[in-house]
Order: sequence, then structure tokens, then C-alpha cells
Amino acid sequence: MTGPYGSGLPEPDAPRGLPRGARLGVDVGKARIGLAGSDPDGLVATPVETVPRVLDVPAGADGAPAVTPDVARIAAEAEERFAAVVYVGLPRHLSGAEGAATADARDFATRLAAAVAPVEVRLVDERMTTVTAHAQLRSAGRRTKTHRSVVDQAAAVIILQSALDVERSAGERAGELVERQRPGA
Repeated sequence: MTGPYGSGLPEPDAPRGLPRGARLGVDVGKARIGLAGSDPDGLVATPVETVPRVLDVPAGADGAPAVTPDVARIAAEAEERFAAVVYVGLPRHLSGAEGAATADARDFATRLAAAVAPVEVRLVDERMTTVTAHAQLRSAGRRTKTHRSVVDQAAAVIILQSALDVERSAGERAGELVERQRPGA
């Protein structure tokens, strides 16, 4: 099969054995959530948007956490893009230990997994992504005060591109699968 625009080159294959489909990358922060997306072949991560974070999560009618606007927005993006997987950054300490931010990301990923089912949600190590994102934006000439609105997207791009690179090299999904909780569990 020839590639796009009649180039005569073969179309890129999805990483060995992985189904084709866009991937999303999510950088969960206390105030904002960075969102990145990939092409259907999982080659390149690009920024999508910054979603305002909702910290107050009420219980739904069935006792499970309600779907908040931030989770609903990411779920809608996953549906629009026919996402095959959503990667959520897991902020560990440099030592690898987990802290409060890790627990927050795990909780968010669990709520997101319920909202995007049957799409997989996977947690991937995100140590240093925000620091790297700030450095990249500074080197691109963005002032710190003006790049706050995009640093979360840049961090999500780094998270997603790292996961895509693992997919290509290992031939399998990156990270730790998030188990969906049953309502009322």
C-alpha cells in the first residue's frame, strides 16, 4: 500500500502487534491538565489543549465519583479521535517513591478509566517532564509568565512521546494498566 499523497512509500505500520489508533497523553496538575494527542499510527505527539482541573469530586447517584467536566472533556477528546489508549503521567519522586501527587494522579486516572471505557488508561512515569517542558519553552524564547498556559500541554507532549517511543521499541503498550472500578466499589 502506498503512503499519503501518492508518495509511493509504504504507509507506516503501528508498532509491532499494536492496533492502530490515536493515543492521548495527560499531565495532571492541581490547577490545570495538559492534553496531547498523536496521529493514528502513534508516531508524533502534539499539544491539544489545557483543561481546567476540577478538584471537588462529588459522588454520583450510584455512589461512585461523578464525572467532572475535566474528565468529561478528556473522554470527549478520546471519543473524537477514536483513541486506542490514554497515557496519564505518574509523578514519582526522583528516588522513585510515590507521594501525594502520585496518589492524586492515580485517583484521576481511575476516574478517567471509568469514563473512557473500553479504551485503556495507562500510567507512565513522568519524572522531570514539567521541568523539561519549562526548559524547552524557555529555549524557544517563551517568557515564564507567558508560557504557563502551555507548559501543561508541553509536559503532556513529553509524556505521550515517551510512551510512543516505548511502544515502538518494545512492541507493546507503555506503563501500568489502570483497572476500572465498578460503580459503588
